[in-house]
Amino acid sequence: MKLDEDLGHDRQDEFQTDDEENQAECNCDYDDDDDDDISRSEDLSPTLQNSSDNCMDINTPPWPQSYRQSMDMFTSVTPPSISFLTGSSLTQRRLPPSTSESSLHKPLIPSTNFDKEVLPLKTPSVASLNNIISVPELPPPREQCSLAQAALNGINVICGLGTLAVPYAVHEGGWLSLLLLLLFCIISFYTAMLLKRCLEVSPGLKTYLDIGQAAFGISGRLVIAIILYMELYASCIEYTIMMSDNLATMFPKTHMYIGGIYLTSHQFFAITATLVVLPTVWLRNLGLLSYLSAGGVIASILVVICLLWLGVVDQVGFHPRGTIINLANLPFTLGIYGFCYAGHSVLPNIYSSMKEPSKFPWVLVATMGFSSLIYIGVSVCGFLMFGDNIKSQFTLNMPQQYMATKVAIWTAVVNPMTKYALTIMPVALSLEELLPSSHRKSHGMALIIRSVLVMSILIVALAVPFFGLVMALMGSLLAMLVAIIFPCVCYLKIWKGRLTKLEIAACGSIITFGIFCSGIGTYSAFTNLMDKMV
Repeated sequence: MKLDEDLGHDRQDEFQTDDEENQAECNCDYDDDDDDDISRSEDLSPTLQNSSDNCMDINTPPWPQSYRQSMDMFTSVTPPSISFLTGSSLTQRRLPPSTSESSLHKPLIPSTNFDKEVLPLKTPSVASLNNIISVPELPPPREQCSLAQAALNGINVICGLGTLAVPYAVHEGGWLSLLLLLLFCIISFYTAMLLKRCLEVSPGLKTYLDIGQAAFGISGRLVIAIILYMELYASCIEYTIMMSDNLATMFPKTHMYIGGIYLTSHQFFAITATLVVLPTVWLRNLGLLSYLSAGGVIASILVVICLLWLGVVDQVGFHPRGTIINLANLPFTLGIYGFCYAGHSVLPNIYSSMKEPSKFPWVLVATMGFSSLIYIGVSVCGFLMFGDNIKSQFTLNMPQQYMATKVAIWTAVVNPMTKYALTIMPVALSLEELLPSSHRKSHGMALIIRSVLVMSILIVALAVPFFGLVMALMGSLLAMLVAIIFPCVCYLKIWKGRLTKLEIAACGSIITFGIFCSGIGTYSAFTNLMDKMV
């Protein structure tokens, strides 16, 4: 066939990629004796040529390898089982020399023009994956999620911490700021669709990091990985602050002296909560925590029901109040709203895990629609109930004498405990990959890394115990990049030369909007944070 002649005899082996199962590098070395390959390289699209220029010639798989499987814990429920760090290696083995020489120098995106038909590519099996990578804590990737399961996973990722803070965001930005919340919903839906289109370029692309590598080579992969890990680390800081604030509200008179150092109720409960979650970080098998954290959707709904119950049944009541728009505090509100839809780091994993990926748009409709209804309902009810006294978490305003309050607060405490280890695990595994080969099988080193990570999170949470400001800073500095800017930039790069003027204009406008919101939001959150700490 003419197609076979164009693509070459080794086309089917050309693509291997990803953090765990796709261990490929961009190919910087060409076979001098293969004239067909040389002539074909001259016909590459500009995008693929630039991708080849950005590659690196190394003998180890690109860091981090553990990303996909560790993030898949957010999108799958495994049978409950617990075991601590014993037995086998905590991190990935190096590839055998034969594999390194043959597969690690293959380009991430097939070196063929997009206009040409692409032959079906062989996807690595789970068995071959296990020969390449050994992460005993994590289950193998599974591509068996139904539409309903994928939608539930999406809602569980999107609808989380932001639920508690949206009434405070409305208080700061005014009622019209809710239009910005809807705007962020629409933009986030569109950028998620852009990520889907990027994944469709090749069946080997599975994660956000793959997209970054396909667009900008290893440097793109590293930049996106670092930002995503910073986002996960900051989320754990928020979990710690959230648990300490709600426990301190329940037991405000709690305090302690340790070695002459006075600990307030917030400090005491931050330390206590950290000590409670620390053993979960040491677990090898996170199946039970994955099983429990899937109840995040139920937890969010339960907290909302408690809020409505308090307003209607317990007769706290709803009282019209508030300003139409507050431009001075609007940048802070932008950060909160940006954080509310920052689930793009996991969305590619959800897409890759679906039985029918063609139904992914419906997953996004369900995810964004349900989350927006929750956000708008909570923000309106919470602000009407508590007015100008609203705090960064509406659970802190709920009267203590009611049962609905106790249920809401304990839900806000327990839910982060089930998610903490799953959230910090990708960061821990990525750091364990950086250990020298002689220490990669050391269980003691893994315990030290994970314990140090948890303790560092505690220190930051004690230093900046401001839930709303930390969330606004995360939303402006990190979420804007992950959910708004990077998807458009990667899409423009990967599909360069094949986009309509309307698509280019839309992506350019979204990038400009994201940069503007990120700039003013980060400045506002950072300056307010500094004022609080002084």
